[in-house]
Amino acid sequence: MVNKIGILALQGNFEQHKIMFDILGIDNIFIRYSCDVDKCDAIVIPGGESTSMSKQIDRNNLRHVLQEYSKTNSLFGTCAGMILISSTNGSKNLQPLGIMDFTVNRNAYGRQIESFSDDLQLDFCDDTNFHALFIRAPKISKIGKGIKILAKYKNKPVMITDGRHFVTTFHPEIGSDVRIHNYFMEQINA
Repeated sequence: MVNKIGILALQGNFEQHKIMFDILGIDNIFIRYSCDVDKCDAIVIPGGESTSMSKQIDRNNLRHVLQEYSKTNSLFGTCAGMILISSTNGSKNLQPLGIMDFTVNRNAYGRQIESFSDDLQLDFCDDTNFHALFIRAPKISKIGKGIKILAKYKNKPVMITDGRHFVTTFHPEIGSDVRIHNYFMEQINA
């Protein structure tokens, strides 16, 4: 049973993930250093600026710690967090963690000014559509074996899992709909 969620709080939208877990009554803490990781049963890597987050992960000596942690515990990455969890080839400024077998194209839905929201059908939820916000969102370009699609936008996958880890191209923490955070908790507690 998961008792505490860690939210990587180096940069990005970590505060709104905290609000979601608070609404669900789930104990959570912010992670900034490697000593914080062992206090958590699962970790969220939020949206933000993936290049900046990658550099800060290295600066705070979290890369190896997160990669080892992911072998036995669940991660949930949103937008930039998804990019960091991916196996996308790194660049000079950005080195993904290579935790899940998929690749992305960064900012593929457009620049900041082209951000948008739209309704999605979640494969795990029959009720109303989920209103998703895409901010400089990545697009999944390749999916490896064992990856399950949980939601699509215009026939493109936007939420996937490998059974342990979960990622979204959009920001499920923005707004008041807690279904995706709740689903993450249900799955890791199953």
